[in-house]
Amino acid sequence: MKKALYLLSLIVMVLMFFVTANLYASTTDDRIESSAKQTYVFKTFLKNDNIKVSSSDGDVKLTGTVVEKSHMSLAKDTVEGLPGVKSVDNQLTTKEEKSSAGMDAWLITKVKLTLLFHESVNTVETNVTADRGVITLRGEAKSLAQKDLTGEYAKDVEGVKSVNNMMTVPASSQNKDSSIIESVGEAVDDASITAMAKGTLLYNRSTSGLKTNVVTKDGVVTLNGEAKNNAEKDLAEKLVNDVHGVKKVINNITIS
Repeated sequence: MKKALYLLSLIVMVLMFFVTANLYASTTDDRIESSAKQTYVFKTFLKNDNIKVSSSDGDVKLTGTVVEKSHMSLAKDTVEGLPGVKSVDNQLTTKEEKSSAGMDAWLITKVKLTLLFHESVNTVETNVTADRGVITLRGEAKSLAQKDLTGEYAKDVEGVKSVNNMMTVPASSQNKDSSIIESVGEAVDDASITAMAKGTLLYNRSTSGLKTNVVTKDGVVTLNGEAKNNAEKDLAEKLVNDVHGVKKVINNITIS
């Protein structure tokens, strides 16, 4: 009798374990799917894309279409940074063409995203066009320093041949210091910071080849990996330090 009761209690415990595990997995999957849509990146950069996020025991699948090629990797990098995510199967597609016009469009996208990722430039007032790899910037900068910085960011994007910086600066602002960084307007989550940091390193011609691992915790970004020299290492830190939401950068990149 005692043996039967023991076996029965053992079976009940096993069943309760599996039920609890399944409920936990289901809750985690639901949280991943809802959290992805609430990230800064999804609400700011991917809001016009048709992206479906489905999770099964932490294994996430991304399906749907995006308007620009760069959004595919941006979505993947963001979801990978969410708690509970084990893997991401990126099945997103884009309708962008590979013609010369399509290549210019892709270049414009990379430049726009590079500017959007950074706090120190005025992306709202900046218009970006491209003609066979030559980028033209128009719009209004808040200072000469901000205008120059916008041009530098654009010039350093992989694939850009040259930049015509035709941005204007109000006469009253030409002698002002542009070191004050504007507020994003809302808190930026760690997953979005990681995705933007990866993006800015990937699009910059001098850091695109770096073997860099990016981890963010409460706005503090830790960079691990390898660089060819100190200049590359320092540039990676400088670029990431200007990404929206970054409070501090811990640069653990080693020189190979």
